Amino acid sequence: MKSAVILFPGSNRERDAARALRDASGQTPAIVWHGETELPAGVDLVVLPGGFSYGDYLRCGAIAARSPVMGAVRRHAERGGLVLGICNGFQILCEAGLLPGVLMRNADRRFLCRMQHLRVENAQTPFTRGYAAGQVVRFAIAHGEGNFEADDATLEAIEGAGQVAFRYCDAEGRVDDAANPNGSERNIAGVFNSRFNVLGLMPHPENLIDPLVGGADGRPMFAALAA
Repeated sequence: MKSAVILFPGSNRERDAARALRDASGQTPAIVWHGETELPAGVDLVVLPGGFSYGDYLRCGAIAARSPVMGAVRRHAERGGLVLGICNGFQILCEAGLLPGVLMRNADRRFLCRMQHLRVENAQTPFTRGYAAGQVVRFAIAHGEGNFEADDATLEAIEGAGQVAFRYCDAEGRVDDAANPNGSERNIAGVFNSRFNVLGLMPHPENLIDPLVGGADGRPMFAALAA
């Protein structure tokens, strides 16, 4: 698997994403500056990492979504290439129209940085096939605008099509308001596009690949992508 990580001004998780990809595939991903207009030849997977692109001015991800490189990311997705957006990357993909919905301010207006349980909703995609449907995993969250919102028609459509990837839950897999850290509609933590080749999620699987730093629940995602 040949991969590339997009670097925007204000990104701060690009090295974490690159390490996770390198450890899984044995290949060092290319780091692509946001001002580029093309991706490296032969890229299979593009990752938009977490951070604070352009200082989170306007809406989070709104400026980055209009960066020159996003035209190449869009073409890659349209060809069926894989795209993974994590945290700020999820916000960018929504702002670019590559994923449904939008990420709003957390319901309590506070920045959240902690561990969070998630329930795997769809384990039949290139991103999630390393998990089992209904499996509870623990990732890190670190965001101030992770509240996933969409209109009722969009929510019904993505639910019906199996496009919900992860939901916030408790350690036993219960999905309720008490387990929802940011107010996201239906506890949604991550969604796919309609072709299931683009995934955006707010939690950070790239930070949970080594038991020495708190767990390895993120490793199966990168191992599946590298397989």
